[in-house]
Parts: sequence; structure tokens; C-alpha cells
Amino acid sequence: MILKIIMSKIVKNSLWGIVANIFQNLFYSIFFVIVARKYSTDDFSNYILANTIYGFVLAFSSLGLGQWFIRALKTTQDKEELIHSFFKIQIIIGFVFYLVNVLIVYSIYDSWMIRELSLLIGINVVFDNIIYVIKNINIAYMQQRKSFSIITVEAFLKLLFGVLLFYTSIPIVSLAFFLILLRILTLNLFLNIGTTFHLNVSSLFKAKLNIAVIKEIVYANWPFIIIGSLSVVYWRIGNIIISKYLPLKDVAEYEISFKLFSLAETVPIIISSTVFPVLVEKVKEGNLFAKNIFKMTFPFYAIYGLLSFTFIATFSGYFIPLLFGKNYTGVSFHTIEMFLTMLIFPTALLQANLLIALQMEKVDMWFNIISLIINLAISFIGIQLFKTLSVINYAIFFSFILFHIFQDIVLYKQRLVSLKEIMVHYFLLCTTVFLYYFMSSLFSNYIGFFVFWTILCFIILFIHFRVSTFKLYPIKM
Repeated sequence: MILKIIMSKIVKNSLWGIVANIFQNLFYSIFFVIVARKYSTDDFSNYILANTIYGFVLAFSSLGLGQWFIRALKTTQDKEELIHSFFKIQIIIGFVFYLVNVLIVYSIYDSWMIRELSLLIGINVVFDNIIYVIKNINIAYMQQRKSFSIITVEAFLKLLFGVLLFYTSIPIVSLAFFLILLRILTLNLFLNIGTTFHLNVSSLFKAKLNIAVIKEIVYANWPFIIIGSLSVVYWRIGNIIISKYLPLKDVAEYEISFKLFSLAETVPIIISSTVFPVLVEKVKEGNLFAKNIFKMTFPFYAIYGLLSFTFIATFSGYFIPLLFGKNYTGVSFHTIEMFLTMLIFPTALLQANLLIALQMEKVDMWFNIISLIINLAISFIGIQLFKTLSVINYAIFFSFILFHIFQDIVLYKQRLVSLKEIMVHYFLLCTTVFLYYFMSSLFSNYIGFFVFWTILCFIILFIHFRVSTFKLYPIKM
């Protein structure tokens, strides 16, 4: 009964976030398509690179302390002091990393356009750090709908601005400037209506915080900093490598693939933002309770990953050229390559959340470091040998497989999963992918997709019915 109540809370909170993100991603995607079609490939690629460096720096700017902050809110008595101190930390380091953003761009790129774009776009680091605190407060108290509502409004306004591009022509640098103004409006919405917690400005400035305090927090929680940083570096480093070894067009093609991937990954990320606080609470009651939540949610993560991959493998060849134009016809092939990782990503994310809930963040940190090293090694060696974008996509995929296996080993040792469950998961994953391609070879891609998922849905319903019947009428020995 208790598990049903918990699952209903997870589903309700996550479902609201998923619906909101559908609209957000729809608005953002249309804006992205407009920019891709409106500007030349070079201008669009420079805009992407400026955003890539900003995203790269943003990975470090929050110090990756979100999960530590959520966990601390659940246990500390003086929540107000913690929140104000965390706000102050994020504002200070936001300005520091804005300067880091500028230094990186001026060090590795000579293009005046990339530099000007980065000076503007990099300001978002400060804004994002402030919003980061409010988002994590809402996650801790399961009030994500406040964050989702504001981001949806921002996405809609961004879309309206994109529509104006059809009727006027503005330089790409001016576009970045107007987007900063829009971001300032979003920041004001977060500060005024973004959370039920009342942010007292005087208390914020009075919050006891000095270099020693920051060092203490960073030293005590450095695994979170590395995990949070590496998770973004892992994805964004590819574009930087491509910009140095391949033509600018490949930068744009990789970004389009990654944009679609990032749209797909928002669903498990949103669900995880709801599942993680529950896992933290259940770990305090005992590993068995956390294990039950983990096993109940794992199949949904796995099925979603399979659905994402098969959808892209089936339809990307049709809708990508339709959306982005003939210049990006070959993107669908690279997008399918990138979406191989979606077969692994959702369940790896869930397992990472479980490890952190178990206070094994150092273990998760080392897995992230090893995975990034493998990714970089394959990327640098492969791109020197083959000079193709495919190397980056396969480097991500193979390193992620090893990352997932490392997690499996630790969870097995913790007796949270059995060897049989691990083997069954990989067997079913390989079997279903093979079945999908077999169906696609028998029929057309589109028909094969629907036949495959019709068969799979019947199997899932049959298994669910058998399990439910067994629980209602257990076999007597």
C-alpha cells in the first residue's frame, strides 16, 4: 500500500513535468529549427560553439552540488540558513565562472564572432546558478511544477521571438543579446514566484559565508562537483573536438543530433528528479525499501530507452530533412548512431541515483571519470584514423556501456540486484533490438516499427497480467 502511494506521487509529479517539458521542448525545438534555417551554416556553427563553451563552463559553475543540497535540506534543521548560504555560493562562483568562460574562448578561438557571442551568452552562467538553487529547492519539496511553468513561459516567449526572425533580419550577435534580455525576465519570474520559499535579500547578504566556508563545503562534497561537471563535459566535449578536427558543417550536424538526444533524455531526467528524493528517504528506512522502488521503476526506464531508439531509427530519415532542410540530409544517420546510447542511458541514470542515495557518490564519481577517459581515448584515436563524426557517437556509446556494467557490479555486490537480473536485462535489450531490425527487414521501416511495438506491448501486458494474478492468487505449496 505504501509503495502504491509513493509510486502515485512519483507518477503524478513526473507526469506533470513530462507534459510541461513536451511543450517546452516543442517551443525550443521550433526556435532551434528557425535559427538553423535562418542563418548560414558558418553563423549557426559559431552560435553553437559559443553555446557549447557556455554549457561546458556551466557544468562546473554550480559545483555540482544540487544532489548534496537536496539531501542536506532533507536532514538539516536550519533550512533557511542553508538556502541563503547556498544562494550566496552560487552567485559568487557564477561570476567567477563567467570570467573562466571568457578566458577559455579567447584562448582557443580566434574568431571575433565566437568571442562576441560568448561574451553575451556566457552571462547566462550567473543567471543559471541562481535559478539552479530555486530548481533544487522545488525538487526537494516536490514542487517542480513551479519550475516547469516558468521555463515553459520562457520557451514560448523564445518561440515568439523566433517567429519574428521570419519577418526581420538581425545579426546573430544581436540575436544573442535579445535572448539575454529574455533570460533576465525568466530570472525575475523565478525570484518572485518560482518557489514557496521566501527569499529574503537582507538575509542573503547577511548569510555567513567566507572562503573558508566555501572550501569546507567543496572539500566535503567534491565528488558531487566532479559528477555534476563530468556529466555535461561528457556530452559537450564532442563538439569541441569536432570543431578542431572536422569541418564546421559537422559541428552543426552533431549539434542537431545532440539536440534531439537532449529532448529524448529529458523524460528520464524529469522522472529521476522525482525518484531521487524518494530513494533518499527510503534508504534511511533500509536498503530493502530503496530496492523495491528501484525494481518498480527500472522497467519503465528500460522500455523508454528502447522506444526512443526505435522511434529515431524509424522516422529520423523523414522528419530531420523536413525540419532542417536539404543541407542536413545526412544528419539522420548520425542521429541514429547517437541514439544507440539511449538504450543504456535511462537505466544508467536510475542506477546512478541509487548509488548517490546510498551515499556512494565517490564510486559514481570514479565511474564517471573512467567513462570520460574511455570516451576521450576512443574519440581522439578514432578521429585521427577515420576523420568522421561517427567516431564521436560510437565513443559515447561504448563508454556508456562500460559505465553501466561498472554500476551493475557495485549494485550486485550491495545485493540490490542479482546476477540473473543483470543478465536478463542485457539479454532482453539485445533481443528486442534484434527483433526490431528483423521486423524492419520483413516490412517497411514504418510498418516494422508498429508491428514490433504491437507485439512487445502484448508481451508486456501478458507478463503484467500473470504477475498481478500471481500476487492475488499465490500458488500454494
